[in-house]
Amino acid sequence: DEILKDLKWMGIDWDEGPFFQSERLDIYRETAEKILKKGFAYKEGNAFVYKVNKGRIIKIDDLIHGEIQFNTDEIKDQVLIKSDGFPAYNFACVVDDAEFGITHIIRGDDHISNTPKQIMFYDVLGLKPPQFAHMPLMMGQDGAKLSKRHGGVAVFEYRNQGFLPEALTNYLLLLGWSPKDGRELITLTQTIKEFDIKDINKMQVKFDIDKLRWINGEYIRAKSASELFGLIKERLLKQGYIKEDINEEYILKVIELYKTRFKTFDEFLSLTTCFFKDDYKFEEKPFRKYLEDKEAKELLRKFAERLKILDEFKAAEIEEICRQIAEEEKVKAAKLIHPTRVAISGVSVGAGLFEMMEVLGKEKVINRLEKV
Repeated sequence: DEILKDLKWMGIDWDEGPFFQSERLDIYRETAEKILKKGFAYKEGNAFVYKVNKGRIIKIDDLIHGEIQFNTDEIKDQVLIKSDGFPAYNFACVVDDAEFGITHIIRGDDHISNTPKQIMFYDVLGLKPPQFAHMPLMMGQDGAKLSKRHGGVAVFEYRNQGFLPEALTNYLLLLGWSPKDGRELITLTQTIKEFDIKDINKMQVKFDIDKLRWINGEYIRAKSASELFGLIKERLLKQGYIKEDINEEYILKVIELYKTRFKTFDEFLSLTTCFFKDDYKFEEKPFRKYLEDKEAKELLRKFAERLKILDEFKAAEIEEICRQIAEEEKVKAAKLIHPTRVAISGVSVGAGLFEMMEVLGKEKVINRLEKV
């Protein structure tokens, strides 16, 4: 169920099915019995076993690697049906693919050793084998096989972290293949027109989470705040940042403010905590640097007092007051800007300060400055 859900989420649909091997056990058994009657297999208890004909060279014209040869002397007899009545992987694949008219089998390099075994089954059943293409495996940045320590290894983990399906699809497409013009952002529709399996790189590819994050960020940046709203609202609700009756316009303003700054929806949540919670945490270093200073506290007090008289709580007017105070106190504006940012958000970096203050609103900003 998870696999089917992931495929649909990524925009990959199918024309028929799905089909389940557990519902086709009779077909596999009938096929194995045909091979047994021909004398190419034997029974071992309840199991059916194919007898490998030794001294034969099996050649495969792989669409990616070219010709690959195997000697059957190195292949042991192959189980067709296990003693529990279920088919072995290699046998079930051949029966299914032949019946469904599969023309191309595209899979990872780790399946190359299965191919000669499957070819033998196609031959004994008098079937024409499909074309095979074995793709390079995905590795971690350290060159080891992709595993949990490199990050998520299942599609749903990236979905849960807030990656967009089109971004993940785009990134996976570029692992071992790229458009001829070298561009890095490409849709499934464009790929269908340009893709040729013969252009796939033969070398193993490294999964780079930073590259995936960059691509995701580009797709986020290209969307409007309205397009992102539903996805972000869902996450805000799930994390308890908002209640159902939250002001939609307010969320849209926050999204617009941070749209170019977050690369995943999880990142959006961590960057914008101060817009949804009053009990946000202060980063320790910025707090000590900017908010334990008596002069900074006095500047914040004056800033809060001046902001109270503003009729229009807009970024331009807020900035003007900030710069007026700096001029009066003969200090650089940064002397007030940095402590203000930490006071109202708990962090030392973020969107434009005065735009943040406008979105947060007069009451929240003044309360937070006075609290510090």
